[in-house]
Amino acid sequence: MDVEIRCELDPTGAAEIRGLLSAACRRALECEGWSDAEVSIVLTTDEEIRELNRTYRGIDSPTDVLSFPLLEPDAAGEPIDPERGAHGAPAPGEPVALGDIVISLPRAVAQAEEYGHGLRRELAFLTVHGTLHLLGYDHVTPEMEKAMRAREEEVLASLDLRRV
Repeated sequence: MDVEIRCELDPTGAAEIRGLLSAACRRALECEGWSDAEVSIVLTTDEEIRELNRTYRGIDSPTDVLSFPLLEPDAAGEPIDPERGAHGAPAPGEPVALGDIVISLPRAVAQAEEYGHGLRRELAFLTVHGTLHLLGYDHVTPEMEKAMRAREEEVLASLDLRRV
């Protein structure tokens, strides 16, 4: 698996944050049966994520995480089958490019404080959430949200980042 992390900011502990994001993304992919995939994760500012949110979703406000999937799920909220890959089976030995995840670091810091848990847990949650979106999960109905939240918590628990 190839998880590329780009940090447009210079937070304290940047190397540790990169390792955490990579581990969270990899674990989410492994839990969904993906062994050869490519994901890009960008940590950015509220201003940058607001611009992306306005441009791509028509919502003129910052958000915590945006996902830009490259694959289309067969049905909304249903995970993409790793055997199908992009436009059929991937070329042997080639990772499937799943897409990009953009996380607002200032929003993650604020949410960690608001929810009463550490920044590591919040960043891992946002990474897993974004990764699941790349794989076709969604939360537009209560049933879909319940399934996605359960999967998120399962992945985070496997990383020993349970809710407190």
